[in-house]
Amino acid sequence: MREIAIAAFEGETSPETAALGDTVTWMRVGQLGKLLDAAKASGASGAIMAGQIAPKNLFDLRPDVKALLILATIKERNAETLFGAIADALGKIGVPLLPATTFLENELAPVGHIGGPKLKDREVEDAAFGLRIAKETSRLDIGQTVVVKNGTVLAVEAFEGTNETIERAGRVGRGGGLVVKVSKPGQDLRFDVPVVGEQTVETAARAGLRGIVAEAGAVLLLDRERVVATAERNKISLFGVQS
Repeated sequence: MREIAIAAFEGETSPETAALGDTVTWMRVGQLGKLLDAAKASGASGAIMAGQIAPKNLFDLRPDVKALLILATIKERNAETLFGAIADALGKIGVPLLPATTFLENELAPVGHIGGPKLKDREVEDAAFGLRIAKETSRLDIGQTVVVKNGTVLAVEAFEGTNETIERAGRVGRGGGLVVKVSKPGQDLRFDVPVVGEQTVETAARAGLRGIVAEAGAVLLLDRERVVATAERNKISLFGVQS
């Protein structure tokens, strides 16, 4: 890569991340026109979405004219429709949106034990059970994460996000349980790729859960070495399952 241009979002993108770019343009969430102008001016041959926009901010938009025009055409507002519309807009100006997994293929979860304590037989069964449930809730556009314990669903992720789902499961299940994170069937890898990071592991540990199960080849372990080290330190099992 000869040059990296970053479109950074106020209140979302960390200054440390922005500092990694050769050029950076700051904007508010909802300033689609500014995003497109920055992408076109950069001369980029492609774009990649990195990081996330907090779900609550999708209800605190201050959209510009271009964003309003797109929002007017969207009846169901979720990650797929919103980011899909942005991807289409970028494509029209000659900056196609690439898969978010580009350059990160080695960070995708493998099959089997990844780190931390090994799963017990009962937990392996729960992993398969949670995978089945999570694939169904994600298919319905509800969420890509569930928490299960002894064949019971403790929590299902919705708009609140993964960490709050984990915290709720910890309160309901009073310890134990597995976080299961999957990709949506037919997942558009350009955006909304499911991720397990250090914060996910630390949140699971605080909630008293036993482990995190990721769909192999579909969930990113963001900075895998640090995620595994955090799991080892907190005695959280990391396990990959094939759908």
